Amino acid sequence: MTSETSSSVLRGTARVLGTTAAAGAGLLGYALVEARMPVLRRVEVPVLATGEDPITVLHLSDLHLTERDHARVDWVRALADLHPDVVVDTGDNLSFANGVEPLRRALEPFTDLPGAFVMGDHDYRTTVLKSPTRYLRRDPRTANDPEQDEQIEALPWEEVRDIQAAGGWADLTNARGSITVRGRSIELVGVDDPHAERDEYPAPSDQAGSGTDGAAPVVDADGRPLRLGLLHAPYRRVLDAMSADDVDLALAGHTHGGQLCLPIYGALVTNCDLDRSRASGLSQWPGRIGTPAAADHMYLHVSAGLGTSPYTPVRVACRPEATLLTLLPRA
Repeated sequence: MTSETSSSVLRGTARVLGTTAAAGAGLLGYALVEARMPVLRRVEVPVLATGEDPITVLHLSDLHLTERDHARVDWVRALADLHPDVVVDTGDNLSFANGVEPLRRALEPFTDLPGAFVMGDHDYRTTVLKSPTRYLRRDPRTANDPEQDEQIEALPWEEVRDIQAAGGWADLTNARGSITVRGRSIELVGVDDPHAERDEYPAPSDQAGSGTDGAAPVVDADGRPLRLGLLHAPYRRVLDAMSADDVDLALAGHTHGGQLCLPIYGALVTNCDLDRSRASGLSQWPGRIGTPAAADHMYLHVSAGLGTSPYTPVRVACRPEATLLTLLPRA
């Protein structure tokens, strides 16, 4: 090879490497920006009986707050202008303990509304740096080091609980409950975080069918009292239990919608045993994806969440989100 040819090859290689590096830097820059571009989704769910008034449910999840997340806090607070009938929070509110006061401020406009919550692992334990490649495993938890896990700092989870419970929100930590909306009651059931194996599905209540104040129930499309189910990580075992328990709408988070998604292909992972096609949005369980015209009885809404780990503050084709679900009579 002549020196001229060798120089030409080196210049070509340098151009390719330079272009690749520029593209990678551009993608990283966009991913950092997208993670700070929250969006409000609006979804209709036909689960009510004919004649029932529509009910709006604001679904919040995976805020992963730190003391620096002022913009996220302000964005959540502004959602109070939607005047939802019900607010649900499906966990992972914190990244570090210094996120407690931001969480208090974020939820303050909502805590006097009917609401309910469950906890996620990042309400109990602080976020630590872990290899991103672990999420490519079938079960990322198999990459955990038990000795290191025991050293993870505990979060002030009692404060996270009390911020939400102080205004009357139902604590569904392996529990049943109810809320009253415009004089009618809605049944609730929830579990602690299945990803941390804290879940124990609660036994049926002897008082099902009416609220704590004796209010008549909101009725679902099959003539039963409307029942909502809450869980942080949408593991199949819990979804199956909720479906068997006549839950009409299950609400979950945890997946971050895949966080890094590809056009057309969608989410690469869900960080649980839920299939990728349900990583975010509305589907039915068990059953088909997507359309409210599908036949199976339990709807599942998985929120892509509002935050990320502070160690991987990026999203691609998966903007942070909150969702306003409108429960409607079935046509």
